[in-house]
Amino acid sequence: MTKKEKAAYIINELDILFPETPIPLNHSDPYTLLIAVLLSAQCTDERVNKITPLLFKKGPSPFEMVKLSVEEIKAIIRPCGLSPKKSQAIWNLSAILIAKYKGEVPVSFELLEELPGVGHKTASVVMSQAFGFPAFPVDTHIHRLLTRWGISSGKNVVETEKAAKKVFPIETWNKLHLQIIFYGRLFSPARSPKLANDYITRSIGTTRALKELK
Repeated sequence: MTKKEKAAYIINELDILFPETPIPLNHSDPYTLLIAVLLSAQCTDERVNKITPLLFKKGPSPFEMVKLSVEEIKAIIRPCGLSPKKSQAIWNLSAILIAKYKGEVPVSFELLEELPGVGHKTASVVMSQAFGFPAFPVDTHIHRLLTRWGISSGKNVVETEKAAKKVFPIETWNKLHLQIIFYGRLFSPARSPKLANDYITRSIGTTRALKELK
């Protein structure tokens, strides 16, 4: 199979498995999505969704969030891990949104990436899921699977994103990146993946992937 043929196969199979792609992180607007995505770094979506109701009850917007101290934020988000850095980033970015953008989340990849604690992946998630701009955020599930399926060389997430954008049609990006995440969680988890469960890898996986997953 060529990469284009693999891409067509992946899109078709994932559309059958996951015709609907609800956003995994609970949120009510671009700001709460931004904070939830920031919290999800090295933390499961399930845990983030348990913590954000309390955080957003106290700080549903930048204006309310900056009324909390960094220590108060840290105490709430501690179960997510990296709470010292994340709490400071949440307070700082909230203050910047107020000072520079009247409390609104900027609709710009570049401006989002200038905010504390916001990297390229977080900006891509917000731009795609909050504002509908085409983006292909790459997390560990996507990086692992697109490497296993021979779409990416597997060198790093930057190369995987470039490879994905090159082979998958732009109109599929926003839905497809979520579908791949859902597939990874259900059929090919990072811990103890089994080839018997991962039928897409059985169909189109690289020779190396097939050996590793036997």
